[in-house]
Amino acid sequence: MKLLKDILYKAGLVEVIGSTNLAITSVCFDSRKVEKDSLYVAVKGTQNDGHKFIDQAIAAGAIGIVCEDLPANIDEKISYARVNNSSYALGMIASNFYDNPSSKIKLVGVTGTNGKTTTVTLLFNLFKTLGYKAGLISTVKNQINLEVIPATHTTPDAVSLNELLKQMVERGCQYCFMEVSSHAVVQHRITGLSFAGAVFTNITHDHLDYHKTFDQYIKAKKEFFDQLGEDAFALVNKDDANGMVMLQNTKAKKKTYALKSNADFKCKIMENQFSGLLLNVDGSEVWTKLIGTFNAYNILAVYATATLLKENKVNILTTLSNLNSVEGRFEYVHTGNGIVGIVDYAHTPDALLNVLKTVNDIRTGNEQVISIVGCGGDRDAQKRPLMAQIACELSTKVILTSDNPRSEDPDEIIRQMQKGVEPQHYKKVLTVPDRKEAIKMACSIANPGDIILLAGKGHETYQEIKGVKHPFDDMEILKENLKLFEK
Repeated sequence: MKLLKDILYKAGLVEVIGSTNLAITSVCFDSRKVEKDSLYVAVKGTQNDGHKFIDQAIAAGAIGIVCEDLPANIDEKISYARVNNSSYALGMIASNFYDNPSSKIKLVGVTGTNGKTTTVTLLFNLFKTLGYKAGLISTVKNQINLEVIPATHTTPDAVSLNELLKQMVERGCQYCFMEVSSHAVVQHRITGLSFAGAVFTNITHDHLDYHKTFDQYIKAKKEFFDQLGEDAFALVNKDDANGMVMLQNTKAKKKTYALKSNADFKCKIMENQFSGLLLNVDGSEVWTKLIGTFNAYNILAVYATATLLKENKVNILTTLSNLNSVEGRFEYVHTGNGIVGIVDYAHTPDALLNVLKTVNDIRTGNEQVISIVGCGGDRDAQKRPLMAQIACELSTKVILTSDNPRSEDPDEIIRQMQKGVEPQHYKKVLTVPDRKEAIKMACSIANPGDIILLAGKGHETYQEIKGVKHPFDDMEILKENLKLFEK
């Protein structure tokens, strides 16, 4: 419980009507969750405008309303706070309501198109293994020490995020490692948070259904770094064309990492095999269980972050060598006759390119690479033909299938993907809309030694069709069919 006057601090107030000396029991931006003595924040979202539900919130027990536009009829029993931006205000209010938990923990945010989940998960596992209590906020799951909490978004809403951070503080966590999506920055979900550091992995074609242009997407990522304080560090991938752009206006300590450029933290790949990577990190050799050049970048980002957090370099590398791959990220299985099955979350052109390049770097050249690729519905449609084009160029056979079609027609999504298939690749492409049948088809045509890549869904254990989530685990179905067709 907090006084309204205390939680409106730095919320961008324009006008207040009524008393601010009110005891608030909860902060809500969803009118359906309002209870007695709640503060309701009317947010103008992408789907709905919360201002339409102010009366509903009051009827449910709200005693305070935060809004950009005051309602026509003012209720004298209710206190109103008009603000410049409700989304921004919600971030500040949520942070104030939960006692600014991010200032009591070392919070590190990781942003970028690819590598966020792997990087934050490795950081969490690294610090946990080093003996710290830590929190994790990721696409796959949220975690407080050993307790796993299911994740619904890459970055939770401002209220859930601050509540989660407060729980971490109360349970003694010294660190929290979280993914920061571009949506979260634009929608002010991280407004009001104090970051000890920020990491930029890379930026490629994604989310243009939301950001509209690549320039806007870059600006969303950059805004995260612009908001950092002088005590924080800003660590960026210098090999990415936009890495240094992120550092232009930040007040934070600027640091870089790279495999190809001169940087503060350097790494060289010595060996790249299906069994792991041998790396030279800042002059020290380390063997890791992770695979591929993209994971070399992730490992280097983790090493650099831990070093900037004052951990011993030998301890960092020793611990990293024992950490396993992250669920659904280049997760692989071998059969008795040498077929390799790989499940990866690759759902952007760049991620698919990285995974297939890794496969082709490791293979001897005699095996088939059979790629099963789909694209999600209600998401950036521009990348669909690119995904098919990349799969065709770097695979022996390609099976175009369904991903999470959501509200779209899966056949239409596949037709859009087919536009990226060039004539010379027609013969290598099969179309199997049913994802389970596509996996079965790949396993049936695979010969001993071949490599099957199942891309797009990774860690997800469902397939979303017409608003319904059906149980579907890529790895489990792949294992079943590999066993069924083992030659």
